[in-house]
Amino acid sequence: MIRADLHMHSRVSDGSYTIEELAREAAAAGLDAIAVTDHDTLEGAGQIPEGLPVRVLPGIEISCFDYAANLRVHVLGYGVQDRAAVERFVHPLLLARHENSLRQIETLRRNGFSIDEGALHRANGRYIYKQHIMEHLVKTGQAPDMFGGFYRSVFKNGGICDFDIQYLNPYEAVRVLRAAGGLAVLAHPGQQQNFALIPALVRAGLCGLERNHPANSARDRALIDRIAGEQGLFLTGGSDFHGLYEKNPLGVGACLSEQSGAERVTGAAGAGRESA
Repeated sequence: MIRADLHMHSRVSDGSYTIEELAREAAAAGLDAIAVTDHDTLEGAGQIPEGLPVRVLPGIEISCFDYAANLRVHVLGYGVQDRAAVERFVHPLLLARHENSLRQIETLRRNGFSIDEGALHRANGRYIYKQHIMEHLVKTGQAPDMFGGFYRSVFKNGGICDFDIQYLNPYEAVRVLRAAGGLAVLAHPGQQQNFALIPALVRAGLCGLERNHPANSARDRALIDRIAGEQGLFLTGGSDFHGLYEKNPLGVGACLSEQSGAERVTGAAGAGRESA
């Protein structure tokens, strides 16, 4: 049996732990393998240190939206061989997110907040996420906490910083991952209630569904089991760990992959850089 947490985020995107810290947390939890699936980048694949206490697999989580169906879709990618092709596809989204964050910073400044861009953490040393803005506001005493009423009133619910970017096409994301030699998995369908899109995603090349995730209810998991059986998909799972950049985070290894997915993903990851 492979004990694997196949969904987590590092400081290469919007996680607060380094890849090495994630690996040590995983070892302490008795895991065999983890996948670092940073948002819209595979750059972490080249930053996995040698000699880690568990096997670390490079992955990606691509942020998408089906605008015709008005549904958010996140696509996990594993075992990508042509990383450059995937990076070309997702890189405009990283730039758009960073520009959106700069716009949010300027909006906050116009409304009386003091923000020093040089003091903000940047994902992979370059990109600012709204979590980094909130972290700075909390550290400087301008907000009481990361994800409470302040965040909901400013960044959500029509607040002064409640504006977003254009996300990628989910079907194209699946096709790009498959063409690059990778496996494409629909992340946390229970969270985004996008089950109706699965047949079309399968036609694009979808390989699996993330069954075990904190946001999937028992009813969601039963539906996932049924659809996976009908569509011939494997099942994965993961904690979706972000550390301090997540409200009420569960620990690394809180949700483990089903064996069908653990075997496929760890087998496919041989083409990517990994540590054991």
